[in-house]
Amino acid sequence: MDLLENTVRAYAWGSRTAIPALRGAEPTGEPQAELWMGAHAAAPSELDRGHGPQTLDRVIAADPEGELGAPSVDRFGPALPFLFKVLAAAEPLSIQVHPDLAQARAGFGAEESRSVPLDARERNYKDANHKPEMLCALDEFTGVCGFRDPAGTAALLERLGVPGLRGVVEVLLGKPEAEALREALTLVLTRDRAAVAPLVAQTREALLRTASETDSAEEAAMLRDYAALADHYPADPGLLSALLLNHVTLRPGEAVYLGAGVPHAYLHGLGVELMANSDNVLRAGLTPKHIDVPELLRIVDFRASAPRVIRACPVPEHPGEELYPAPIDEFRLSRYRLGERRLPTDTPQIVLCTEGRATLTDTAGTELTLSRGDSCFVPAGNPAVTARGAGASIFRATVSL
Repeated sequence: MDLLENTVRAYAWGSRTAIPALRGAEPTGEPQAELWMGAHAAAPSELDRGHGPQTLDRVIAADPEGELGAPSVDRFGPALPFLFKVLAAAEPLSIQVHPDLAQARAGFGAEESRSVPLDARERNYKDANHKPEMLCALDEFTGVCGFRDPAGTAALLERLGVPGLRGVVEVLLGKPEAEALREALTLVLTRDRAAVAPLVAQTREALLRTASETDSAEEAAMLRDYAALADHYPADPGLLSALLLNHVTLRPGEAVYLGAGVPHAYLHGLGVELMANSDNVLRAGLTPKHIDVPELLRIVDFRASAPRVIRACPVPEHPGEELYPAPIDEFRLSRYRLGERRLPTDTPQIVLCTEGRATLTDTAGTELTLSRGDSCFVPAGNPAVTARGAGASIFRATVSL
């Protein structure tokens, strides 16, 4: 078992207080958006086995089967197949989608063949992997994800009564679902830039007016969340894109899974995020970063789908474990509320403490105590590990084999 030293990514949308509070540290005054736990080359965790700090990716590369286990190496190759994060959003993230595996390999290969630098603004693909992901809320967490039914979005836009949105309404009502959603997103993303700011302002005012008129507190909160996007990005098509998507609120302990091609944006809150080991993102607004509209439209899944809120469910064969099921093999997210519990050790795992203090002990008597915000790497095949700590909660990230 190895205590991890992890990198904090200081993106502008990050909270200045949430991650320091989780870790029991003083805020620096700078935004702290993501705490990365894993072996992604962009920000690998570090550990020390008595010979000085080493990055986790190098430790794994030196002995893939010893660290990951032969089944994981056979299935996913000689690298940790997932990336674990704490995500703290004080402002909206960009509306984004992630490619599937074939799209990622093709896109990465094409950009490599053109010698596009990895840090170039116009670079779409940072690696050759897909990026399905799951977000589990640690406090109330809001976002938008997946296309709303076109008729439902058309009804919302008609209630707003903004003349500049009439063309979007006509597209949504006049075509089959996938075609309607594709044309609507294309229409808002390719609108004349000079006209975007006035339209965003008009839409913001209409959203706030409609929020003040509704009798539903839930609907009013949703409308105000949409309107707030214009406060952060007043000349950006992101608000118009977001109106095509479902609004979702996660209570602490609830999660949502996002597969390839599903447009989404996180708006506000603190959560743990588990994904395939990738940093591939294509954006559709709410960002000063590069937006490649043709490539984005090529990989978006233009199917309406309601958000599927996931609640942890018990795993009978592993007492005390509560699993967040997901249709993906590269990662598996579960939660333990301690007591004393035995952790399965047949796969590589990262354990994160989010409440209290958790002490992990193996059969040799080796102990490692995690305070709130601490994490550790447990190699596959480690002798049976128990976790204990009255009132403590831990999240366990591993693979599904």
